[in-house]
Amino acid sequence: MAFPDYRAADAIAVRASVKLLDGPLDLTLPTPCAGWNLADLLAHMTVQHLGFAAAARGESWPLARWTPPPLAADPAAAYAAAAEEVIAAFAAADLSADIELAEIAPVPIPAWRGLGAHTIDYVVHGWDVAQTLGLTWELPEEVLVETLPIAEAVPATTKAFAAPIAAPAGASTMDRILLRLGRVPR
Repeated sequence: MAFPDYRAADAIAVRASVKLLDGPLDLTLPTPCAGWNLADLLAHMTVQHLGFAAAARGESWPLARWTPPPLAADPAAAYAAAAEEVIAAFAAADLSADIELAEIAPVPIPAWRGLGAHTIDYVVHGWDVAQTLGLTWELPEEVLVETLPIAEAVPATTKAFAAPIAAPAGASTMDRILLRLGRVPR
């Protein structure tokens, strides 16, 4: 069976999110994620990378481990290390194998689906961080085109994202992704 391979898109989005953290960070800034400041978002993103990396390696990562621990002394460095760990884990993964992602599904899912979930998460969370820091979030159009169908496949009732918002005619690919996942492009 043929399946999509999002590894290149994932690595581009994840590494672009790391670059946003180069410089002084005010961890108290509010983010587009309701109720989260930058510290909360970075803690979430870091533990997500670690959990997806463990899954890609075939390791157990129980639901309790998905709760973000307190931030490291250097949250940007910890995030960057976790980012490289997940990229390496997916690079070595058999995408046709089943993996366990307790936070996403109660049963094992194909690794390629888990990779897709990770990819869309970092296309959007990268945007969240950029918005928080007043930076521009730009990804190559081919990455956005590749990930738009992932966003469109996310159930409208998911707890992972806010309810979808209708995209106006002529909306950019990035705006269509954001709106589909309940974000309001600025």
